[in-house]
Formats: sequence, structure tokens, C-alpha cells
Amino acid sequence: GAEVLFSVDCTKLRDYFLPADGAFSCIYFNFPHCGRKAGVMKNRALLAQFFSSCAEVLAEKGEVHVALCNGQGGTPADRPRRAWHNSWQIVAMAAGARFILSDVHPFNAENIHGYKCTGYRSQDKSFSIEGALNHVFTRSTPLPPLKPMICQMELGSRRVSFQVPQVLVDKINRGFLELNSDHPVRTVKEKLTAVLRQAFPIQSIDCSLPLLHQGHISGVCHSNVFWIVPSPEENACTEQMANGPANAVLFSHADFCKDTDENGWMKVQEGNLISEQICLRPSLLLYVQTLIERATFLPGTLYVLSGPVFRKCPISPHSLPVFHEAVFLCAVDKGMENSCIQMLADTIRSGIHSLHQTVSGCKLNITLQEATSFETTELNDFAAFEAQVTKIQHFVCVETDALGSCEKGCCVGSTSTARDGPKSSDLVAVFASVNLDLLAMLICGIADWRMLWTSDERFLSQFPGGELRVFKSFSLYPPSYVHDVSFWVPDGEQFDEVAFHTIARQVSRETVVSIQLIDSFQQSETGRKSLCYRLTYQSCDKALSCQEVAEMQLLFREEIRQCLRVTLR
Repeated sequence: GAEVLFSVDCTKLRDYFLPADGAFSCIYFNFPHCGRKAGVMKNRALLAQFFSSCAEVLAEKGEVHVALCNGQGGTPADRPRRAWHNSWQIVAMAAGARFILSDVHPFNAENIHGYKCTGYRSQDKSFSIEGALNHVFTRSTPLPPLKPMICQMELGSRRVSFQVPQVLVDKINRGFLELNSDHPVRTVKEKLTAVLRQAFPIQSIDCSLPLLHQGHISGVCHSNVFWIVPSPEENACTEQMANGPANAVLFSHADFCKDTDENGWMKVQEGNLISEQICLRPSLLLYVQTLIERATFLPGTLYVLSGPVFRKCPISPHSLPVFHEAVFLCAVDKGMENSCIQMLADTIRSGIHSLHQTVSGCKLNITLQEATSFETTELNDFAAFEAQVTKIQHFVCVETDALGSCEKGCCVGSTSTARDGPKSSDLVAVFASVNLDLLAMLICGIADWRMLWTSDERFLSQFPGGELRVFKSFSLYPPSYVHDVSFWVPDGEQFDEVAFHTIARQVSRETVVSIQLIDSFQQSETGRKSLCYRLTYQSCDKALSCQEVAEMQLLFREEIRQCLRVTLR
């Protein structure tokens, strides 16, 4: 009952199958080859054209199966694995047509009724398929476009319109913590709150804390904060601003990363004066004092507040420019804070251990370490910030292969209170600040923070009803691409590496996974300093082609030239 077509050109499938025939749910290509002694370059081109052809006739949720002989694919699934340059680079060839490798398993000819392996050197004789692999590809979601986004938010008694920093455009207002959300970040928060409820009376903060913070932030490097520039037309509606009316003032990325004074405060030229400092909140701990001053705040009750926070930080798999923070806050009598801190830290530690044990069945090494044993430079961005703005006594440290050596996803400490009343001086605020994103990664075995923010439905489908499970990646062995950039640093200026990383995040749409300083040189005659960095591009959830990366690198070079005033070499 099947229709058989002969002499079909695999690179022009659309010419043989009419749209009326319907899209294919599955396309199989067993052991593609250009014929005779064709080299790897010709066979790569064959694969690239084949995948492009498949994209035109495959259903949206269809699959492309490609069987290759052992070693040809160039993925870690091959045993032994060929050098990348000597393989067919199948994942990179598929990426050009927006396909990702979602599964790979042994090719078993015995399971295919009537299959006969022939075609050795274009002859009617068999070839070796021992160790052959079947590669299963699916469509990828597209890379987010680089386009401005205007947002309106409440700040005190007024509404402020501003352009969202490009690196945060796809991360604003995602609603991961809303009641109808099945996202693992929300589940982790609810599970941890339930554990703490067994030891403390708990009350959730129902007020909506503003995403914007106004005023000076002591103890924090201001180059690590996302400062925003309000539009003069603060009352303009969002739709009008998005369409770019004549009176709208739009700011490019350059306005967010250059022209700061020696303290990191932003300066705007050409007559645009800033009379106030407004930023996206870098921590919920900034609101602790405000909450304590509320008349409804009851000493002895553990209050829970949560939401996304934003910080510029160097690129790494566990450095998050935006993450969800949960703060557990309690006011206790002076002299009781140490016992409360210890109890809070122990309960959180046991809760994390129990959640991880339930989901993965594996043991986890969770330690409670004194904050005084760390230098600020040793802490991750999350912990270093909290250590600077409050009195932290302990970090809950997790040692696991999934997250690297030792990640500090929670800090516990205290801060003084300034509350009206005769007993105000007798109270001390005890808090725990938890990075929910890092805990979700730990508990569900998610190796890359970017996966938490993916728009691909295959991520959330693995957590039905918010159930925590071990995550299985739907994009296997994504290709990586390496590019170097070398430049002269402006004379007399200190190079801002955080801004350098932030620009890389923006132009690459978060596809840069590593930035390494590989060379530093200073001319003895002039004192000029040259730096050379190596950027590695790789997407954890989307197809990323060599051509796309090349275009990103060119844009990156231009952006650092304009924003950081470097001289490219």
C-alpha cells in the first residue's frame, strides 16, 4: 500500500512532493554518501542541502532520521570519535536548516524487515555498519530577534517608560512564579516553603514589589547593575512607544554600557541629564527594611517574598544575569538571632537534600560554611552581592558534578532593624536569600541556566503539573564555534570586563558560553595595552549555524568598538 518513487534528488524534495500530499511526519536517510571516494567536505555539503530540503516538506513536529557509519557524525556518541575536522559534522550541517539533534541510538539492520546494506563504493556489495548510529533531528525554535522593547512599570506613585536592556528582552514578565505556572522554579519555591512551614509560622508577602529600584545602592559596584534611562514621555502608552512615535527617546545598548564616572554612575551626554538613579532591582533584600516597617509585620513570623532580580555578571553556565530570588524574613529578639539563623540554615539544607533525593535518588553533599571563610572574589555573583549589602553568617554550599565545584545557592544572615516603637531596638531581622534558579538546576539536573528560560515547549512538557523530574535535554551535542578578538585598550582607562561580557550576551542572544583572556600585551615604548579574548558560541536549546555565529562576531566587534572605545586589531 505504499507509493514508491525512484531517482528522487534528496536535496530537492519539494520538487517531487506536492503541498497537497501533506507534510511528512518522518524522513529517513540511511547512510547518505556522495559516491565512490568522496571526501568529508562533499558529504557535509550533501547533508547540509538534504536538511535544507527536509525543512520544506517536514511537518512542524516531524523528525529526520539519518543513519551514519561509526565515526562519521563527529558526535561524542561515536565510538571511537573522530576529530571534528575529519568528520561529517552532522549537528552543524543540520543547524544550518534549523534542526537540532534530539536523539541518537544504534542502527540495527536486523530490526528493519527486508533491509539490505549495499552500496560499497557504488557497487552492489555490503559495507560495514558495525557501530553505526541513527541520528534523530527535530525542528528548533528560532533565535530571538534583536529588536528594542519599551516597558512601562510602576515606580512609587508614577509610571516609568524605558527601553529594556537588550539582553533582558526575552526575560521580562515571563511569569515563572505565577499560580498557574508549572515551571520547576516555582515548584522548588513551593516545596522549600512547605519544608520551612514545619519549623516556622509562615506568611507570604502579597504585595507586588516593584521591578525598578530608585536611589543609591551601597557596597555594590554600579557597573554590575542594569541602570535604565526613563523616557521623557513617561505617560505614553506602551503600544505607542513600541511603534516609535516622534517624541519617543530610544536608547541603544551603548547608552547602557558607556560613559560612567569613577564610581560607576552613568553619565548621558548631549544635554540629556539624569536627575535620578533608577535600576532594575539587583536583589529583593533591598526591600527588607520597607517590609519590616509595615504595621502588619509580626515578629516571630517567617515572611516569604520572591521574584526575578537582575545583575550584570561574567558569562558562565552558572552566572545568571536574571534569576528568581526567594527571601525568607523573620524578626526575632536581640540575642536570639544566632539560634534562629542556625535553625533556618539547617532547615533549608535538609529541604534541599530531601528534594534532590526524591527527584534523582542520588546523595548530595550540602555543607554549611561560615561567610568569614570566603573572600568576596571567591563567591559567585549572587553570593558576593548579598555579602556586600548585609551581614551574612552562613552559605549553604552544594558540591555536585552537575553544577561544577561548589555553588552557593543560599545565604543566611541578619541585619539591623529601624522600626518605630519602644521595642524596635530589641529586634533583629534574620533572613535567608535563596537562588531558586540554581536550586532548580541542581534538583532537576539542568546543566545550563539558559535552559530555564527557553521558549521551547519540550522543556516544560517534562514537568507536567509542576512535578519535579530529572531533566533530559532535547538538544544533544550542540555544535560549538570559536572566535578570537584582539584590540587595544583606550589609554589611561581601566577595561570594563563586565560590560564586555554584557555586550557579548546581547549580540549573541546568550549563545556565548565562554570568554577567556588568552593573551595580554603591553608596548614598552608607548605603554599601550592589547588584549586578546577567545569566545566560544554554543546554544543549549536552539540550532546555531556557523554563518549565524560569524555574523554575531562581526556585530560584537563593532559593538565593543563603539561602546568600550577599543581599537580593533
